[in-house]
Amino acid sequence: MADVDANATGEAILTRDAALLQETVREAGALAQSMFRTELKKWTKGASSPVSEADIAVNDLLEARLRAATPDYGWLSEESADDEVRLSRRMTWIVDPIDGTRNYLNGHDEWCVSVALVEDASPVLAAVFAPTSDEFFFAARGQGTTLNDVPVRATAGSELDFSRVAGPKPLVERLKPSLGEIKLHPRIGSLALRLCRVSHGALDAAFAGGNSHDWDLAAADLIVQEADGRMSDLSGDPILYNRRQVTHGVLVAAGCDRHANIVSHFRNRPLP
Repeated sequence: MADVDANATGEAILTRDAALLQETVREAGALAQSMFRTELKKWTKGASSPVSEADIAVNDLLEARLRAATPDYGWLSEESADDEVRLSRRMTWIVDPIDGTRNYLNGHDEWCVSVALVEDASPVLAAVFAPTSDEFFFAARGQGTTLNDVPVRATAGSELDFSRVAGPKPLVERLKPSLGEIKLHPRIGSLALRLCRVSHGALDAAFAGGNSHDWDLAAADLIVQEADGRMSDLSGDPILYNRRQVTHGVLVAAGCDRHANIVSHFRNRPLP
């Protein structure tokens, strides 16, 4: 009986958190949209990563709403100083306030707000909102993925149509059976959106080059998985989140059969 009660309590908490996540990400997306294509203060962090006052404003909104409602959860955001207290927390929010900042600052449409709730290294809730294109992806573990409240699924099959594959061309070219030229899907500057578009069949497969981070990936990972897809490194191993090291190597997302074929290809022909 105690286990049943604990499970019911856990489900109720996740239902509460799901509603909180959807409402907050929509509010954050509206704030980002209101600042889009306006004059913004901007600067560079690290070697070449752009950031603007919009990134910080959206991050502040997300942090204020989510952390106030869930004070016992950890927090990992691209735009917050890393607090390693998160490593001791079973539940952690993983946040990219504006994924695709370069696109955002250049006035291009492909950017989004991306937030996941991770439990013990795996995402259990995810929301990715692209206000300009009106795409709201949502997934809860074991409950499927929706796009604008309509259930979606990754494309079935194992064949590769390169025009429906997105990612770094030198990497994808390693899948081609001949030396002929391939034409990929046009570049999608937001990594989270690139991966999410596998979930509803806009893409058959999407790749992430090396040096992506938890905040680029965690929400899209669950969104793809719950749409009958898979997302992993090229060896097929699942991606673990909220670890001390938050960077990742080359990754692929696709429907299950196609993903299995791609992983098999790279196991037999590993990257140098």
